[in-house]
Amino acid sequence: QVQLVESGGGLVQPGGSLRLSCAASGSIFRIVAMGWYRQAPGKGRELVATINAGGGLGYADSVKGRFTISRDNAKNSVYLQMNSLKPEDTDVYYCNGKIYSSPTEWADLWGQGTQVTVSS
Repeated sequence: QVQLVESGGGLVQPGGSLRLSCAASGSIFRIVAMGWYRQAPGKGRELVATINAGGGLGYADSVKGRFTISRDNAKNSVYLQMNSLKPEDTDVYYCNGKIYSSPTEWADLWGQGTQVTVSS
């Protein structure tokens, strides 16, 4: 069984920075892609950034130039560096992983979520 554990959320002033971390643990055969999504109360979950096994990156237009996704393959981890934060970035951020636990079994996994609040 594979699990995703997030850390790094918190309260920051507008213009500040935060770094989110997500580590996958358990029986990992291959990671196809990992990413970050966010969700506000009463709204759907939206993509923030993704990174695939080949290093391909994807960002939501609202975070381009401010957020950077990266990974550490040796640690089965993905990170989200968030700079120039705005109040509208306030949300619960979720780590996502598309991970094979065997050559034929894969799952679309979610972390528990971490709150990011941007406020003065």
